[in-house]
Amino acid sequence: MIFYSVTINLDLQIAGEWLNWMLETHIPDVISTGYFEKWHMSRLLEPQPENDTITFNIQYECKDLATYHAYRDIEAPRLQALHNDKFHNRFVAFRTILESI
Repeated sequence: MIFYSVTINLDLQIAGEWLNWMLETHIPDVISTGYFEKWHMSRLLEPQPENDTITFNIQYECKDLATYHAYRDIEAPRLQALHNDKFHNRFVAFRTILESI
């Protein structure tokens, strides 16, 4: 099992708007691509984010690395562009790929 992990630090003042958009639009769009079976979202508690920011982590679960690579190459550019356009310059994101042991 492979986990595509996206950690996002964003301005606290847009957290509500961002969270609603993620839950209502972005995550359903990612899941509807058919590459991922499940997802999970968490909020970072410690270490505490810098003042006026909040950090979330979303993990999408897929069956193997080839499936993730197909998502990355085919769907991710479009979906990431939508996120970037909506929240331009108000977040920092980093992505990692994890393997279940």
